[in-house]
Formats: sequence, structure tokens, C-alpha cells
Amino acid sequence: MAIQDIFFYLFAALTLLCAFLVVANPFTRNPVTSAMFLVLSIISMAGLFVLLHAFFLAAVQVLVYAGAVMVLFLFVIMLLDLKEETARTFKTFGVVTGILSVGALAAIAFRAIATSGVGTGLQPQAEGSTRLLGRLLFKDYLLPFEIVSVLLLVAMVGAILLSKKDIK
Repeated sequence: MAIQDIFFYLFAALTLLCAFLVVANPFTRNPVTSAMFLVLSIISMAGLFVLLHAFFLAAVQVLVYAGAVMVLFLFVIMLLDLKEETARTFKTFGVVTGILSVGALAAIAFRAIATSGVGTGLQPQAEGSTRLLGRLLFKDYLLPFEIVSVLLLVAMVGAILLSKKDIK
């Protein structure tokens, strides 16, 4: 087993573990702790980018997401003045419909990806070429780029909605 394989498994395990701890943090209910686990998950993904020799993407991952976006998330969390959350009660209907809708969306996404032919006929590109990366990103992959930006917006709105206090 090569050293790259060891680092891949290490970074992949760290990414999955930290991503799990963002959602289901057994240590504390504080949202700031979840945000810090998200930073660790992002940094672990940057390590995976380095293993793929995508140094520019790794640097952008750390600077933009772990830096700017997480500062924005933490600013929103601090602005809402959240205290440690108490355990919420889950309604069975909401949990079941949530699981079913996520499963349906995942099945639709996997089927769309499998039948679309995405990734067929791709040629390896020159490493480190930011001009080529920009051209690919904003010409050939504009729709996925915009989808990721909308997902980031949805994640930010979801963080605000999940962290707001219940008015009784």
C-alpha cells in the first residue's frame, strides 16, 4: 500500500467523521461546535484535493469555504445569540416524510447521473492551470457551478431556520 493510499483513507475517514459530527454532535448541542467540525471536514476535503494534485482547488477550499463562508456562518450564529440548545422532540410524521423525501431525491439524483453520461470522454487537463480551470468552470460546467451556489444558499438559510428559537 502506497503512502498516497494511506493518506487518502485517512482524509476520507476524517471527512466522513467530521461531517457526521456536524449533524449528530454527541459532545455538546452548541452550534458553534458543529461549525468547527464543518471547518475540519472542509480542511480534510482540501487534503483530498492535494492528493489529486489539485493544489489550486485545495487552496480555494481552505480560503473560501473554511475562511469566508465559515466566518459568515459563525457571524449568523453569533448574531442570533444562540445558547446551548435543549433536546427537541421529533414528530414521527415529520421524520418519516423527511426520510422518504431524501430517499426519493437521492434516487432521482443517482438515476439522472447514471443516465446523463456525465464524465464520459473527459481528457486529463494540465495541472495547475487556473485559466483552463476557469474556462472549464464557467463554460462547460456552469450549471453544476450554479447548482452548488444555490445549495450553499440553501444551507445558509437552513442553518438560520434550524437555529432560530421556538416562540411559544
